[in-house]
Amino acid sequence: MRGPTTPTRSIALDQVDLACEFGPLRLRSPILTASGCFAYGQQFDAFMDLRQLGGVSTKGISPLPRHGNPLPRIYETAAGMLNSIGLENVGSEAFLTEKLPFLGAL
Repeated sequence: MRGPTTPTRSIALDQVDLACEFGPLRLRSPILTASGCFAYGQQFDAFMDLRQLGGVSTKGISPLPRHGNPLPRIYETAAGMLNSIGLENVGSEAFLTEKLPFLGAL
């Protein structure tokens, strides 16, 4: 059995400091996006304040643009999902000129 609990007081989220260090890098919070699942972050800017995240882990970047694998890229099986996106990405030059300025401004 559990003993009596002590009442807790509410703390506003803006009063909580989640900052942490990852090697020499200081992050605003320990919450990072999953690589590949968050694309380049721009797509989610309308849905949340991305500055609340500790960082954005973007899609993989290749030297040249990649169109990825042809459709279908995801297939459901009895044992789960098969995923073969094929590392679709804009390439390093487009990443530096089109995507990185947005991320750097966060």
